[in-house]
Amino acid sequence: MNVSAKYTARLSKTDWSKVDAMRDEDIDYTDNPPLDDDFWAEAVLLPGTKQQITLRLDPDVLGYFKDQGKGYQTTINAVLRRYVEAQRKPAAR
Repeated sequence: MNVSAKYTARLSKTDWSKVDAMRDEDIDYTDNPPLDDDFWAEAVLLPGTKQQITLRLDPDVLGYFKDQGKGYQTTINAVLRRYVEAQRKPAAR
């Protein structure tokens, strides 16, 4: 992969010719260890592709989430997910 300045937002200080010349065996993975069974035991399975819908919300509710900034739709999804998960849990006795 050849990277040139025309494809970057700002000029990189990386020596791309040196990177391009590297072999896989030359890459240092010490800060990125292999993932073992313990890692995957703690992994969270995501539900899959999201579906686009039309949802009517009260203006103040939508305004609240929009005021939180970029990603407000993802935040709404997260709030709804927490609610669903709470409803699925067996009631504590």
